[in-house]
Amino acid sequence: MCGVLGYSVSSSDAASAAAVLPSLRDSLEHRGPDAAGCWVSADQRVGLAHRRLSIVDLSSAGHQPMHLDRCGLTLVFNGEIYNHADLRHRCNSTGFSGWRGHSDTEVILVHLALFGVISTLQKLRGMFAFALYDSKAKSLILARDRLGEKPLFYRSDGSSFWFASELKALMNVPDAPPRLRTEALKDYLANGYVSGDSCILKGASKLPPGHYLTLDCATAETSCTPYWQLPASSAASNVSFDPIALLDRLEDLLSASVSRQLEADVPVAVLLSGGVDSSLMTALAVRHRSNVNTFTISFPGHLEDEAPHARFIAEYFGTNHHSFPALPSSAALMPALARQFDEPMADSSMIPTWLLCQQVSQVFKVAIGGDGGDELFGGYLHYTRYLRLARFAGRSPLLLRRALARMAQQLPLGIRGRSLALDLGTDFPRELPGLNRLFRPHEISWLLGRGSLSYGGTPASQQVSEEEQDLLARLSRHDVLNYLPEDILVKVDRCSMASSMEMRAPFLDHHLVEFAFREVPSSLKASTKGRKFLLKDLAARLLPRGFDQCRKQGFSVPLQAWLQKGPFRELVHDILLSKRCMFDPRAVRRLLQLQDCGCSNSERLFALTLFELWRESYAIPPL
Repeated sequence: MCGVLGYSVSSSDAASAAAVLPSLRDSLEHRGPDAAGCWVSADQRVGLAHRRLSIVDLSSAGHQPMHLDRCGLTLVFNGEIYNHADLRHRCNSTGFSGWRGHSDTEVILVHLALFGVISTLQKLRGMFAFALYDSKAKSLILARDRLGEKPLFYRSDGSSFWFASELKALMNVPDAPPRLRTEALKDYLANGYVSGDSCILKGASKLPPGHYLTLDCATAETSCTPYWQLPASSAASNVSFDPIALLDRLEDLLSASVSRQLEADVPVAVLLSGGVDSSLMTALAVRHRSNVNTFTISFPGHLEDEAPHARFIAEYFGTNHHSFPALPSSAALMPALARQFDEPMADSSMIPTWLLCQQVSQVFKVAIGGDGGDELFGGYLHYTRYLRLARFAGRSPLLLRRALARMAQQLPLGIRGRSLALDLGTDFPRELPGLNRLFRPHEISWLLGRGSLSYGGTPASQQVSEEEQDLLARLSRHDVLNYLPEDILVKVDRCSMASSMEMRAPFLDHHLVEFAFREVPSSLKASTKGRKFLLKDLAARLLPRGFDQCRKQGFSVPLQAWLQKGPFRELVHDILLSKRCMFDPRAVRRLLQLQDCGCSNSERLFALTLFELWRESYAIPPL
């Protein structure tokens, strides 16, 4: 796991770009404290830089940027390739024998030279973001893994092109002061993240997962091309299937993925929340390794405390278990979180994730977790909720439901049942419900001081173009393409990298992802009566009797309680009631009042607070 950075600029900007490259690189030092490198072309128009966290081949043979001089190729790479031994064998089959070490980076570089970009990307099994400069073709190629585990930002103004693992490295690019992008801000306020290839800052973009970008360094022309797409769901619920065969296949795929991802030249830990997914990771890790270390975070005295469940699993499998408490003083972490999440993402579970990574990283450089299981196998509470709502809606005229939804707009923000009533106005065969999980469009205008909270229109839902009529399949697809890469994986990457630690997700092996979409019917994922059926069948097979499969907590925090009194409440009030806050003061005060009256606006207040701390940290001017 590492940090990458680079540029391609015009001759007039070459000297200044080369001069700032080392300092911009070192803004990513937390991603790679073990080594650093810079390479600049003879004419200074192209530069590549790297910060290294040594995981595979700890020797200097794994340092980057890495060159293959006879082919004119230079590579910077961030991530892990779990099948690099197989790819090395493929390279050897051509007669290649000039290896300098055993890093996966060198394998990628040689494979790119021997087999080309498309063939290499299709063969890679892992998480990655890399940049390859071809001095003969005068081209720069950026690529990102299929699910978006590793980040890659870039900015282009037609004459200069910069890219980096994190947005903060691009904020100090010469002559490119950061400015908010209005539509991206609205996206953040609606969903808690900026979706797609957009970015919170003007001029910046994200390379989408499963894509590669080609830059012609001579003309500055770019093209972005997908090399992998999430497969269509072809396993309808009414098609006959063998549940035992699917369960066996799931166990084989998941076990093999865990085994591969436990490979490293340093010890690997397991993050254990006590839920189904992380408990399965623990069970399979113990199958393949002895002396497994597990870690969890606890919230003493709160319902969100999963520590007893994690301890139950750890004791059953005999792991070396470590539990650490998170206290309300976690509010002191908020400024550091805002700075690390340099494109703001509003998910309060970043707090326990951050704390846990800090603890684990004191001993371990690598850990695995259960991310992806909910999206692939129907684990979220809202799946069951929307399936029930859709069944109810099927018995009621759309016009009547939309009238009721308009009436629900007048209810206080955060009151119990309001969001569900608004989603009642969804045309379920053609739209997806619940996509604006924080603020609706008219509420965003109210926050920005451009309208009132009163609204009489039809609540907005996202139109869907898929022919797939299965609501669960459409919800799952949306989460894998949006919520997973822009929330869950961003949280995991930034929190782990802040502690110079690598996080791995066995559920996101693309063969397992394809299996979940192509072969597992929705009836084995979730229904109106329950969730995650196939995974729970695997849990019944692998986990001890007495394990509670019905909980859904994960690394959640007692945010409601923290906002009642204490340092977290004080921080939120100080930030949002400050004259520097860009949100409308009347709207902010109303949200705080509603929270004190028992409405559930804690995640909304968290989103606004984190955003303001982010603006302050990076001196971003308001709209």
